[in-house]
Amino acid sequence: MSPPDQAIPATAAPPASRPMPLPATGFVDHALPPAPWWERVRDRWNRLVATNAFQRWSARFPLTAPVTRYRSRKLFDVVSGFVYTQTLLACVELGLFEFLADGARTRAEIAQFTGLSPSSTERLLNAAVSLRLLANRRHGRVALGPLGAPVVHNTGLLALIRHHRLAYDDLADPVSLLKQGSNFSTELSRYWSYADAPSPQAISDTRVEAYSEIMAATLPPVAHDVLDAYDLSRHECLLDVGGGEGVFLSHAGERHQHLQLQLFDLPAVAARARTRLANAGFGDRSVCHGGNFHTDPLPTGADVCSLVRVLLDHDDASVMRLLQRVRATLPRGGTLIIAEALAGARGAETVGDAYFSFYLLAMGKGRARRASELQLMLQQAGFRKSREVRTRFPIQTGLIVAEA
Repeated sequence: MSPPDQAIPATAAPPASRPMPLPATGFVDHALPPAPWWERVRDRWNRLVATNAFQRWSARFPLTAPVTRYRSRKLFDVVSGFVYTQTLLACVELGLFEFLADGARTRAEIAQFTGLSPSSTERLLNAAVSLRLLANRRHGRVALGPLGAPVVHNTGLLALIRHHRLAYDDLADPVSLLKQGSNFSTELSRYWSYADAPSPQAISDTRVEAYSEIMAATLPPVAHDVLDAYDLSRHECLLDVGGGEGVFLSHAGERHQHLQLQLFDLPAVAARARTRLANAGFGDRSVCHGGNFHTDPLPTGADVCSLVRVLLDHDDASVMRLLQRVRATLPRGGTLIIAEALAGARGAETVGDAYFSFYLLAMGKGRARRASELQLMLQQAGFRKSREVRTRFPIQTGLIVAEA
């Protein structure tokens, strides 16, 4: 939007014979056919909806008023979403959900526990109640709300909420981030140290500690989703590529006592996985290999391979090379499991197309892909067939199974 003293009058538009030059975008500008009639009708409708007169009328007319109020509320939620996330962060940082886990408390008890003044306590509680994180009870007491109760003791979600401090900093100037892309200096690119490391396999344990821990903390719900949706009982050996600290392997090993376990990740990460798996009692049936899956050969011997929250961190060329490497290491009839948030997932569109789209831009590489895109890449990488498998929580876990 132009500042007031630089506003461009409508009469300043260039003549039709001299169109305004557009910046290069990388898109190919094909000649398009005329828009179908229903799109033209929708465009006219949108122009009408954009007028103040129509908005005032629709808010009064009995048949349109409920829809108008609903959409107004949804739009305001988008506008004020940053305040909602900070309200959630304040509750987490103050330990409010855990404090209320055993039942309702008075406002005075909450103020004493948090160390906030009565006025600040009231402000926070009112905000949290409006977001259904908390709920008012009789006699002025406050308890967990329907959206706050699932947060209690959910170490993965708590870690993610705290982790988002980095994303808040990186998204403070979204236009600059969009224009500069990977050239934009971000907190997330420094946090995920492998994202811009020239030699990822040389990254030390100190640098992998933070991101390995948050991956381990947030992975269990995804692991349960995958293992509930796909039965590993017919397989003999599972290779988890980019398997982090071995959380997914641990859950798979607990469910299937016969299953041999292999892990491949950066050397410093694989060392952490080796310790975790040994401590969990899987030392006698697990092997952890250190290397760089972009350049080093993958271990052989597995009849099923998993890529859990791996592909979306990388560009298309890297993903294709990795899929080809996985295909080469699997025997004919072997299985590949891909588990990650998918773009365009029905009922979870905002996860892949909004959240991960900007998060990965700030991280400096990767993108969420649609199931159809991944299935096409699998075909090009040499897999015979693939299918999307339904999971209980598509908002966090999309699942594709492919046969070599």
